[in-house]
Amino acid sequence: MTLLSGQWGRALRTTGRFALDLVLPPTCSSCGEEVDQPHSLCPACFIRMHPIGEPRCDQCGVPLPASTHLGRDARCVSCELHPPVWSKARAAYVYDEGSRDLILSLKYADRTQNAIILARQMNRAGRDILEQADWLIPVPVHWRRLLERKYNQAALLARAVSRLAVVPVFVDALQRPRATSRLASFSADERAREMQDAIRVRPRAVDTLKGRRVVLVDDILTTGSTAAACTSVLLSAGAASVCLLAAARTTPDAQEDISQTELPED
Repeated sequence: MTLLSGQWGRALRTTGRFALDLVLPPTCSSCGEEVDQPHSLCPACFIRMHPIGEPRCDQCGVPLPASTHLGRDARCVSCELHPPVWSKARAAYVYDEGSRDLILSLKYADRTQNAIILARQMNRAGRDILEQADWLIPVPVHWRRLLERKYNQAALLARAVSRLAVVPVFVDALQRPRATSRLASFSADERAREMQDAIRVRPRAVDTLKGRRVVLVDDILTTGSTAAACTSVLLSAGAASVCLLAAARTTPDAQEDISQTELPED
């Protein structure tokens, strides 16, 4: 009886979805063209996306043109010269025109379904760190930005990845007690000062995180101050390790020094 009920339920859901698609056909999450499946991209938008594979730096996740650009421990030169505080970083896509459209519409245009598309590739790109993770933790936004947007895009991505990777999300483990300025035009020292005391671990999260392996989730990754600030407070609170997972990653061509540059972010 249970088996039959399950089969009937699936059949009803399939029929309902088919009927809905006849009335409201699914559209490409990037350009709005009709597609066969919901939460998907049309062929033209799909080929504009550039997944990050190897070779890439094991620590900062930046894609590289050849494995000869890697030094010791599969790290890029920048990570050897300026080692980040986190252990490893992975990103789904190169941050370019294709991924930017998906991310910015997720972030600013209420296209929350884009998190599902991005999370699929994030799960693939970050499989090695997700298999070891105890918690997914999104980068926090200040409460004023949360009121403006109604959601934290990093939290949406973390929840979508969680469903695929079966790793729990601690949505509010981190807090942003004060708003920070856009960091793109700041020097390294100015960014460090701006982010000082801008991120903290909520007291009730400390016991839960102690000795645990954390994956910090965000939409766009450079090797910037926000990720470093989050990682530092998590390690200070007792986390065993922190890795990063992002929807997109900038490339060396877009930065003078990837260990010292950051895109505008929350």
